[in-house]
Amino acid sequence: MAETIEDSPVGWVASHVKRYLATDGADGGKYHGYDTLLITTRGRRTGTLRRTALIYGRDGDRYLLVASNGGAARHPAWYLNLCADPQVEVQVGAEKFRATARTAPAAERPRLWQVMTAVFPTYARYQEGTEREIPVVLVERVLEA
Repeated sequence: MAETIEDSPVGWVASHVKRYLATDGADGGKYHGYDTLLITTRGRRTGTLRRTALIYGRDGDRYLLVASNGGAARHPAWYLNLCADPQVEVQVGAEKFRATARTAPAAERPRLWQVMTAVFPTYARYQEGTEREIPVVLVERVLEA
């Protein structure tokens, strides 16, 4: 029996996820023109699978995410969850795969931050509005044996 997955409790995000799932990303694969994916993390306290939609960029074969939380003072829950358990499920369009997610190392972050602010310039404004350094997350596909 498959585990239950809880979608984001934020109404507009849950609606986005629902449309994405129903159409394999044909509706929802873009958010205001920006490419989006679905990521499923395991709740760090509950162990519950949790899914959300995020804007992404690419760095070669790696997917890039930004844990902006809209520039809030705290990291988003999905980021805290993947820090506790880096094994995630990803859906890009109709393609679904297992992946490992991790915070970009300090040496790579400046270049990857530039990639992501080129993808979604609002991230730069979010960074200016918070004291925390907004993490860039690397998502790398797990190669099936």
